[in-house]
Amino acid sequence: MKSKIADIREDYSKKSLSESDVLENPIRQFEIWLEEAINADALEPTAVNVATVSKEGSISSRTVLLKGVEEEAFVFYTNYNSRKGKALQETQKAALNFFWPELERQVCIEGTVEKVSEETSDTYFESRPYKSKVGAWASEQSTEILSKSIIVARFAKYAAKYITHVPRPPHWGGFAISPTRIEFWQGRPSRLHDRIQYLRDEDGNWGKSRLAP
Repeated sequence: MKSKIADIREDYSKKSLSESDVLENPIRQFEIWLEEAINADALEPTAVNVATVSKEGSISSRTVLLKGVEEEAFVFYTNYNSRKGKALQETQKAALNFFWPELERQVCIEGTVEKVSEETSDTYFESRPYKSKVGAWASEQSTEILSKSIIVARFAKYAAKYITHVPRPPHWGGFAISPTRIEFWQGRPSRLHDRIQYLRDEDGNWGKSRLAP
């Protein structure tokens, strides 16, 4: 590698963050930050890294797109039989990370997981573009395939089967992550970053505190 990656650094200085800057409810605060990321034309503002752990303790992560904040839970959709889908059902735990470099911000979330209702999954699936719906049938996500031609052939098969209306596959739907911890991170000069943490108690109330950078 020609580049000296250890020498790559950026001194963050756009904004600061204090306890008085944020709302008492971290979900509402997240919605404000997400809206600011959208208005700042951040690249893929709803992209979120989802980290999961399997029942054997194997950890994995990948990036998906947030599709809603509903009833104080973060919602995205996927194949239930995929690697992440199986892990989310096995342990019912996940960690999320949003990073908006344009604003020098990130949000770290930890919480418990459950499937959304079939009605909610149906409603969202119906809103998807036709080809995305067909793709949900065509891809046996996370399984090994011998070549790209296999998935192309499966896509053609289901496109021919569902010419107009594409029903939601039974193996596809939404997950909702109900947060127990949320951290708002604002980059600052000299690596003295601002970090405000919210923790949820057993009664569902949120408390907030500052963390060392």
